Amino acid sequence: MRGGFFSLVFSAATLFCAPVMAQQDIQILRFEELSGWAADDHEAALQVFLNTCPDMSDDEWLRLCAVAQQRPVARTFFEVFFRPVLIGGEEPALFTGYFEPELQGSRVETPRFRYPVYRMPPDVREPWHTRREIESDGLLAGRGLEIAWVDDAVELFFLQIQGSGRILLPDGSVIRVGYAGRNGHQYRSVGQELIRRGIYEPHQVSAQVIRSWVNRNPVEGRELLYHNPSYVFFREISTRNPDDGPLGAMNRSITPMRSIAVDPDFTPLGAPVWIEKDGETPLRRLMIAQDTGSAIQGAQRADIFYGFGDAAGREAGQIRDPGRMIVLLPIEHANQMAPDA
Repeated sequence: MRGGFFSLVFSAATLFCAPVMAQQDIQILRFEELSGWAADDHEAALQVFLNTCPDMSDDEWLRLCAVAQQRPVARTFFEVFFRPVLIGGEEPALFTGYFEPELQGSRVETPRFRYPVYRMPPDVREPWHTRREIESDGLLAGRGLEIAWVDDAVELFFLQIQGSGRILLPDGSVIRVGYAGRNGHQYRSVGQELIRRGIYEPHQVSAQVIRSWVNRNPVEGRELLYHNPSYVFFREISTRNPDDGPLGAMNRSITPMRSIAVDPDFTPLGAPVWIEKDGETPLRRLMIAQDTGSAIQGAQRADIFYGFGDAAGREAGQIRDPGRMIVLLPIEHANQMAPDA
């Protein structure tokens, strides 16, 4: 789903496809080597693990899921049945954050609510029309594909980057939308474009800075958004509990500050992942890999889900921190990856 405000969200990924890597890229650690391990809330992590482990396809993972469903002592469960595996250890990790936006919207178009949130057109073929062609030429108008209309084009742009969100209607009800597909054009970062133009330095760019610049420069701002030709379509989703998080790549609700997006070529979806994030707000926590994203590439790359709304968005938009991430793999899988460890 992700990559902070530099990414787009995808909903399909393999459940266990970690490739056989070069021997020097794999290191099995001891739990005592994980900074802050003993102080974490392992029970909270176990609960999130249980949300998605029944959907994993590998027999060993399913066996451990069955054990977890017996509600063992959480820390003991992880320490007995898993091994911490550092993949790509020479590469420093990069942590970013993402969130679920909340937009103001309406089921009908009005002078205020005039920016449509579209369903996936049935005739989309990749690559399809660009963002500029879809928005400026009105290609989808009148086809009945509108889920809702929102009042801010920039917020809609960021909704597409995050891949899911909430639309608050005038009567107080909420529409939940999730990723349905895209037009097939490569994502291009508007933040990086502002840096290339010399408008901002890399350390200055955030979602809030981009939003402010576009609003202050409406004509140039619209052109800046067109710099990203990729366009995301949505589907309306329902959850039993309105407080549940958005659906991740495993088609289950994700949990603030316990779910992360990863590269499934290195980290199995559903796996526990220990993160040691540095920066201004250090974080040592056991997360569960339950999402993916086009900007999330590499063994030491993760996007942390911060929740929904403006406060979560402000916090997530500031995260671009180093550290390391360690995947907890079943003992059998860990030994297969590093047989001499």
